[in-house]
Amino acid sequence: MAEPAFTLIVATRGRDADVGVLLDSLLAQDRGDLEVIVVDQNGDDRLVPILARFADRLPLTHLRSDRAHANHARNLGLRQARGAIVAFPDDDCILPPGVLDRVAAAFADPTLAVLTGPAASPEGGLGSGRWRTDGGTITLRNLWTSVIEFNLFLRREVALALGGFDERMGPGTPWGSAEGNDLVARAIRAGHRALYDPDLRIVHPDKRLTPVAVERARLYGAGLGVALRRHAPGIGIWLPFLIRPLGGLVLAALKRNHLQVAYYLATFRGRLAGFVAREAGS
Repeated sequence: MAEPAFTLIVATRGRDADVGVLLDSLLAQDRGDLEVIVVDQNGDDRLVPILARFADRLPLTHLRSDRAHANHARNLGLRQARGAIVAFPDDDCILPPGVLDRVAAAFADPTLAVLTGPAASPEGGLGSGRWRTDGGTITLRNLWTSVIEFNLFLRREVALALGGFDERMGPGTPWGSAEGNDLVARAIRAGHRALYDPDLRIVHPDKRLTPVAVERARLYGAGLGVALRRHAPGIGIWLPFLIRPLGGLVLAALKRNHLQVAYYLATFRGRLAGFVAREAGS
């Protein structure tokens, strides 16, 4: 059997219908050269009937993991992947039509090892996060506005050589984000070419400044702090990421927006905690 061009690895926990929507968007790519690996971290069979609907329409592998740990699940799928290009869409993402065609065209360049793009909001425009407006080569200086895990494509052999995602980071750990930044930084440090395409967009629910975002802000901030300490090439890169939440906090306080105050305060505390926690970056 010929190897597929793509393996999409979906780490999932706590969702069901959203997984079906994602799989529908993969079918709509209208490509016969992809496989999907669903790494199921649920303790029940909620996904079984959903995945059964796609069994004869997608090359689909259903793996089980009893650990609630996103990067462990992603790496488990990576070790099973056969596709030349691997990606890790979240279980609540939607891939717009033509995304994989665009990725395949980019990887026709044999020197390219990593391709990224921004988040798109379901309401239109870009999703949460700060995003570069210009495309081009990713460096350790512009990495921080160029990477999100669910819109990250790598050559499989590169991802495997780098050891996949750092399982000390990401959801399910005290350093709850920026594992994608860390992985791309390690690829760059190893001499691989990485490219950011601002028009390569994957739709993801926009959770900025919602109660959910506030709840996760400290964990997400801590992950970014760890990645900045490991890879940021100087104070001019990392310091603004520590200062910016304080500016947002002041403005939110002046507006008496208590939700925003809580979000920016948690973000600052998390980034600072991650940045100074040197044992996490060893």
